[in-house]
Amino acid sequence: MAATSATNFSIGSTASAGSTVGPTQSKAFSIKLEPKSYLRNFSGLKAANSVRYESESSFLGSESSLILRRSYNTKALKHSQRSYSYIQPHASYKVAILGAGGGIGQPLALLVKMSPLVSALNLYDIANVKGVAADLSHCNTPAQVSDFTGASELANCLKGVNVVVIPAGVPRKPGMTRDDLFNINANIVKTLVEAVADNCPDAFIHVISNPVNSTVPIAAEVLKNKGVYDPKKLFGVTTLDVVRANTFVAQKKNLKLIDVDVPVVGGHAGITILPLLSKTNPSVAFTDEEVQELTVRIQNAGTEVVEAKAGAGSATLSMAYAAARFLGRNGVEAVISSELQGLTEFEQKALEALKPELKASIEKGVAFVQKQTVTA
Repeated sequence: MAATSATNFSIGSTASAGSTVGPTQSKAFSIKLEPKSYLRNFSGLKAANSVRYESESSFLGSESSLILRRSYNTKALKHSQRSYSYIQPHASYKVAILGAGGGIGQPLALLVKMSPLVSALNLYDIANVKGVAADLSHCNTPAQVSDFTGASELANCLKGVNVVVIPAGVPRKPGMTRDDLFNINANIVKTLVEAVADNCPDAFIHVISNPVNSTVPIAAEVLKNKGVYDPKKLFGVTTLDVVRANTFVAQKKNLKLIDVDVPVVGGHAGITILPLLSKTNPSVAFTDEEVQELTVRIQNAGTEVVEAKAGAGSATLSMAYAAARFLGRNGVEAVISSELQGLTEFEQKALEALKPELKASIEKGVAFVQKQTVTA
């Protein structure tokens, strides 16, 4: 699903593209998502022309890499020659939020309901979400809201859905890493994606549940086992890292926030989050100290929120905002091979350093599904 905000991330396709790890010497490439018509403004949120997904093909399964390269190489070459017309978006998407009663799910549901692209919004949770649905139904926006509660209603929630967003799971608490969430959230994501595969196999799937570096590979493996895997339609929503990077850089450099776009590559945990400050738009100079400071803050921003909430929650409002920006029409449209070229020495070293950790997280997700399959 093409996005309407400038966002760079790797795990969305790293994991979405598969999960088996390819040759370690593979070329770097990125995936550029481009909708045919854009929202120039989404309920006051920043809207831009594209989303770039940066990745190393060594993290992708050969199957996914081949599909994406063959499908979109020509489009990538012709990209600079394209022209677009901007039209009023048509409300046509039916969206399901799985985990709609949670800290991310509720504000996300509000923001999605405000989108002119959405005609219907299904809310699902294990606990009752009738109250959330009733509250949202009072908002005078086009999307019709329906609520579904418990495992017995999951299939009905997913019937005819075009987009599935999964924030379900437990949040981080002080002292917890994203990896600490794995044993709980891995099962949740696996169960939900199995239901998606059975009931709306053509839907775009947006995974928010942490640890994203492992839950997206879980989703990919489940879809493969069900025979409905499409690497163009599975995303790890790491948009929050871009939102944070844009905010912190704008504050640091006294820039107009709406104009700032900082590419972020890698994954969505610790050192796997790599902001490419040298590619900040508009172009801006950073001292070595500023690069170090900003990089560390962006990487640890999630922990900053967890600690500030003192055990009462994690990044929910900012995550909902970031996820709501990730709306559009067509999925992955092009593979751009040049996006990881011209990095600074600091960025290149950081990229090499994150690979083993990201690779291990992906393999952990793959192994989880494989083990569950064997046991079954």
